[in-house]
Amino acid sequence: MALSNSTRDKLKTVSTATLCSALFKRGLRNQFIQNVHPLNANLPNMVGEAFTLRYIPAREDLNPMTVFQNPNHPQRVAIEQCPPGAVMVFDSRKDARAASAGSILITRLMVRGVAGAVTDGGFRDSPDIAALPFPTYHQRPSAPTNLTLHQALDINVPIGCGDVAVFPGDVMVGDKEGVFVIPAHLADEVADDAVEMTAFEDFVTEEVIKGRPTIGLYPPTEQKSKDDFAVWRKAKGR
Repeated sequence: MALSNSTRDKLKTVSTATLCSALFKRGLRNQFIQNVHPLNANLPNMVGEAFTLRYIPAREDLNPMTVFQNPNHPQRVAIEQCPPGAVMVFDSRKDARAASAGSILITRLMVRGVAGAVTDGGFRDSPDIAALPFPTYHQRPSAPTNLTLHQALDINVPIGCGDVAVFPGDVMVGDKEGVFVIPAHLADEVADDAVEMTAFEDFVTEEVIKGRPTIGLYPPTEQKSKDDFAVWRKAKGR
C-alpha cells in the first residue's frame, strides 16, 4: 500500500521518539536506526518510502575504478531509479571507512525529487551535502570512494541499516535525532496514534513548565488530567 499524502503530512509533525513508543505498543522494539545522525539538523522531518541499495565487501579484482564506466553499475542505476518522494537507504554494513555516496549523487537525488538519503556508513563531501536543502543521515564523514571497501550489488531488496531491517516500501521518518523505520502496513495507524500522542505530550509539557507534578499526569492516571487535557485540546483546536 502506497504512502498516502495524509499519512506523510502527519509523520512530518511527530518525533522519532514518539514513533518509538507507538511501535513499542505494537510489539516492535528495534526500529530506530543506530548510530545515524543528520548532516543538517535544521531541516524539517524527512518522510518517504524506502528504496534500498545493498553493499557487500569489495573484492579488488571486481571493484576497480573502471567499473564506474559501466552504465549499469548498481550504485548509479539506483540513484536514477529511486522514485520521487522515496528515501534512498544504503546498507553499508555499518562501515564508514569508505563513502556510500558523495555530493554529486546526493544532489542528483535531490534534483530528482527524492525525499532524503540514509546510510549506516558515511557520505563523502559531507560539508557540501550538509549545505543542501535535502535531509541526509550518516554515521560520520568518509572521504574514500565506496569502491575501496564497498561493492554495490542489490537494488531495492530487504537490507539491514544500523541494525534495523528495512524492506522496500517501509516508511522512513527522520528528525533531528535520527531515523525511524515504520513497517509499511502499520504506517497509517501509527501516524494517527503518533499525532494523538504528540498532542497529549504538548499538553503535559505545558503543565510541567507551570510546575505540575508528572504523577497522575503522565500517564494520565487521574481523571482530572484527562479532563484538563480535553479542555486544553478544545482551546488549542487539536
